[in-house]
Amino acid sequence: MQRNISLLGLTFVAISGILGSGWLFVPMIAAQSAGPASLIAWLIGGIAMLLIAITFAEISTILPVAGGIGRVPQFSHGTVVSMAMGWTAWVGYNTAATIEVEAILRYSKTLAPWLYSNDNELSTGGLAVALVLLAVFTVINAFGVKLFARINTALTWLKILVPVLLAVVIISLSFKPSNFTNHGGFAPEGLRGILAAISSGGVIFSLLGFRHVIDLAGEAKNPKVNIPLALILSLLICLFVYGGLQIAFLGALDAAQLQNGWSGLHFGGDLGPLAALATAVGALWVVSLLDTTARISSFASGLVSVGSNARLGLAMAQNGLFPKFMETLSDKGVPLFSLLVNFVVAALFFFALPFDEVLALNTSTIVLSFIVGPIAVVALRKLLPDAPRAFTLPAAPVLGCLAFVVATLIIYWTGWHTMLHLGLSLAAGFVLLMIRGHHIGYANLDWREASWLAPYLIGIVVFSYLGSFGGGSGILPLGPDILLIAVFATVIYIGAIHLRLPQEKFARYMAQEKIEELAEYGTLEDDIYEGPFRKT
Repeated sequence: MQRNISLLGLTFVAISGILGSGWLFVPMIAAQSAGPASLIAWLIGGIAMLLIAITFAEISTILPVAGGIGRVPQFSHGTVVSMAMGWTAWVGYNTAATIEVEAILRYSKTLAPWLYSNDNELSTGGLAVALVLLAVFTVINAFGVKLFARINTALTWLKILVPVLLAVVIISLSFKPSNFTNHGGFAPEGLRGILAAISSGGVIFSLLGFRHVIDLAGEAKNPKVNIPLALILSLLICLFVYGGLQIAFLGALDAAQLQNGWSGLHFGGDLGPLAALATAVGALWVVSLLDTTARISSFASGLVSVGSNARLGLAMAQNGLFPKFMETLSDKGVPLFSLLVNFVVAALFFFALPFDEVLALNTSTIVLSFIVGPIAVVALRKLLPDAPRAFTLPAAPVLGCLAFVVATLIIYWTGWHTMLHLGLSLAAGFVLLMIRGHHIGYANLDWREASWLAPYLIGIVVFSYLGSFGGGSGILPLGPDILLIAVFATVIYIGAIHLRLPQEKFARYMAQEKIEELAEYGTLEDDIYEGPFRKT
């Protein structure tokens, strides 16, 4: 593999994942839940995502490996946990490419109505175009990470500048400070509204794209410095963009639009409420720009998802769950067979599941994979105490626990209906694990280190059923549910750290990683792998 992604390229990979076309809609969804207090929701959501991101930031400085979300648990908790987390993330990433292609086509309906049939499903021609777009993502990634990063960086500049321009134009042409105090006050729904904006209001889910930095860590220049910086910078930049859009949206609404309160807000059109507001204030040229930018945003996000998922497929082959041929690198340093397998799987989602179910599967699978960072950062402190760390998470046990609680809440907030999709995904992964265990011997799988995972997943299912999100029974009210889940997650967190790999087994896996490093890079990277790596 080739370490060709600079700090700018790595940061823009994450920004491209975070700033999908959803920024056209999320300000309204958050405002419907919390009114002007949606600004507080963005602040809390940003801090929550930073907590999770900085746990991965420390890990990536000592383990800058490709497909990090699937690979890192191998070194903290062994095969079963790494296969489970990597599998769910891999499924989610494949659906992400499908979703972004669908978004491009939906934004193009007015230009090409034949893309969709009368029942608003993709037509035969639309399916053909969708497969071509997936193929384009695959081919661009096949030409190497340098070309991929350059194209994404160019597209991401537009993805940053257009939302900022839109916010500035709307604020300059129509801004009513009274909107922040009238119509029920600054927080018309109180704490409940703020929590709803964070969870179901799209705030948290808009910020999940930082994960792509972790998956492309194996190809980052100077990863000990650039990975933590890219994680933090991308989140801060995107929070600035989302915050500006939220302020512009809140301030531009007129009394007629708020006559039914914040929860009664509604805008039609494929480009959403921000485009409607731009039209209302007379900035029609901005609306024309949004029409193009919406497609470009989805294109760039799909490109990044395909690239990240190829590295995750490579990692899963290294973990032993996927066939070894998916580890094969092309002369460009790209896991080409992984790209091709992912293309086939992503294409199948167009035929296998309705779009709404693909969305649910995407959310539930990706968020589960985030739980590994907060646990692994503390476990690796104990397993690799002397490894040089360019970035060190302060108060790691405490902040790691908070990050684990946040990750658990995110899974819970996806709702009861998504538990079915998550359960089916995990069941399919378990079948693959059993097949793998049959070949290598079930005793060689790290069952002890994964013994915390079953009670954790069962607990999440129970809480989802009792809660009020996504079709839950509503037995557990909002507020007390957060406290109970925090206690539950803390207990699991402590147990999971205690169940980390024994030092001897960890040393064996690190020795294997040295072999993988030689295969991928042709040499041992002395500036990255020091101290304990030499001992193994």
